[in-house]
Amino acid sequence: MTPRALSLAREVGELLSGILCITASAYYVFALFCAVEFFRRRAPRRVGPETPITVLKPVCGLDRGAYENFASFCRQRYSRFEIIFGSEREDDAGLVVARRVAHDFPDADVRVVVHSGPPTANPKVGLLGAMAAQARYPLLLVSDSDIRVRGSHLSALAAPMADPGVGVVTCLYRSNAKGFAGRLDAIGLTTDFQPSVLVARRLEGISFGMGSGTLVRADALATAGGFAAIEDFLADDYLLGHLPVRAGYRAELSPDVVEHELDVSTLRQVIEHQTRWNRGIRAMRPIGYAGLLLTQGVAAGALLLAIAPRDPRAWVVATAAFGLRLAMAWFVGVRCLRDAVARQSLWLVPLRDLLSFGLWIASFFGDSIVWRGKRFVLSPGGRLRAEPSSAGGAADAALAQSGVAS
Repeated sequence: MTPRALSLAREVGELLSGILCITASAYYVFALFCAVEFFRRRAPRRVGPETPITVLKPVCGLDRGAYENFASFCRQRYSRFEIIFGSEREDDAGLVVARRVAHDFPDADVRVVVHSGPPTANPKVGLLGAMAAQARYPLLLVSDSDIRVRGSHLSALAAPMADPGVGVVTCLYRSNAKGFAGRLDAIGLTTDFQPSVLVARRLEGISFGMGSGTLVRADALATAGGFAAIEDFLADDYLLGHLPVRAGYRAELSPDVVEHELDVSTLRQVIEHQTRWNRGIRAMRPIGYAGLLLTQGVAAGALLLAIAPRDPRAWVVATAAFGLRLAMAWFVGVRCLRDAVARQSLWLVPLRDLLSFGLWIASFFGDSIVWRGKRFVLSPGGRLRAEPSSAGGAADAALAQSGVAS
């Protein structure tokens, strides 16, 4: 490359990275505004009698703190509810804990379902369908097994359902984790994903569910096609809220924040989880996923300073992006969500952002994922398709061997 071409490349790189710093800074400011607006509003009050709820708890293995996670749902201050634990295996370790919780809380209406029916591409959804078939109540709460809640959780989620136009209610969460890898994963969920939910709510409204808890009207879900409509997709939590919205119902975000007991202990697990998530989002919303480039302030700022380390304007723009990123992370994670990991490990945010940017790029190279020991290919729209290990190309094979394509 000639000196002139190299100089031009540097100028273009400096301009583009500067623009990305500015767009990311604007995003951070807007996320701060969205958080202020959401957390200052008053929680809706229940009107009329409490509608009975069936809590669906799919179980696959033993999560960290499983007993307290399950027990927290038995301690709900709600007039009528039932809890259905389900697994594909009778001897599942998590199901053993669920039975112990049922024994320790005899006043709670707890049942266990073991489902060994025809396999589905997404086994969790096949299990949920079998569990929902035994539900007695008109509201279904699908909640992951690693979630822990306060005694007012069901009341908080059910309150917006007083409006018959609301078909879905979901909620934010804060992630509890141990060890460096666990905190690295948790800090991303709290200070990156949760703000993106608040931004989405402000820009387009809530149109999705989350594994932290999605309360849905059984008739709304049936209108949208039931669990059978999402059994071949990876992003079941997203679609559980999205399909009823497409069917004409509204979705709301509850101010109740639940605890997510994140069980991650190695960097490889962090990479596997993030890559699977990235490819799932890219398959579902490709344009929106590509647009995440405009929010990568830390990576853009680092690139800008690498290209123009002596330019004072570069330092001003990059420092502003860094500062606003940390301010947004602190306000949402510490001030609003009261997240202990964010409070103790805010310094991990830049490192987590750089890792996320690298994985964001890597997700464009292939559509293969490995989930629960099985290899799948994600088609446009997020549908899962089983694929032999030899399929997917050399790039996917290399990623799978390194633990990334998961």
